[in-house]
This record gives sequence, C-alpha cells and structure tokens, in this order.
Amino acid sequence: MAERSMNEVTRTVEMNVPFRDVDMNGQVFLGSYISYAESVLATFWSSRPQLEDEPLYIASKLTCILHRPLHYDERVVFTASVDKIGVRSVGFIIAADIGDERSAEVEIILQARSREDRSPVPLPEDTRDWLYGFVD
Repeated sequence: MAERSMNEVTRTVEMNVPFRDVDMNGQVFLGSYISYAESVLATFWSSRPQLEDEPLYIASKLTCILHRPLHYDERVVFTASVDKIGVRSVGFIIAADIGDERSAEVEIILQARSREDRSPVPLPEDTRDWLYGFVD
C-alpha cells in the first residue's frame, strides 16, 4: 500500500470566517471553533496509513482556549499538529492564527478502541510511527 509523504499531508487549512458562524456581537460562536478544528483534523487524519485491522478512534477530550475572538470575514489559518502520543490515545492541537496572532487552540484527544467491544486498545505501530513525523 502506498504511503503518503509528509509533503502530501494537509495540516493547514485557510478560510475566511463565514457570516453564518458569527453571533450578534460580531464574534464567532464557540461551537464553530470546534467544528473548524474537527474538519481540519479529519482532513489531516485521513492521510494516516490505512490498516486492515485498524481500531476505531473516538474523541475522549475536547478543549478550546480562546486568545482573541474571530470575526466575520477574517482570514484565519488552522494548523493541526500532534501534541502527544500515548499508548492508547493521541492528542492533537489545532491552532487558529490570524497573521502572527494566535486566536484559539483546540485540543482533541482520540482514543483507540476495539471494533468488537469498544474497549481501549494500543495505537497500531504503523500509525504511531506516522504520527511521530508530525509532533511539534
């Protein structure tokens, strides 16, 4: 099976904040930061090596730290990075930046689970090896 090189992996997504995600105070809804982060992580995570007996990956923790609110039509760059690799889980940080200014950081931890009974299982070695290439 062909493995993507690190240069082919999409870790960064740029977008302008859409009007639908802005509240009446002109700031982005908190839930939208999470939604953006999940989309960026899904794109990044889809580049991992595909394995026959791959476990399920279930979010077990999600946090969002706001440094400065995003506003309508601002150009924001979201970047996914691997924050920590555990025995049965992996943590990601998805940063939201406007120019050189950090707007928010969303942490998402995924746990590897058995497809049969949903019990925690170790991360596959191929996946772990791939992840180490993206630790910041």
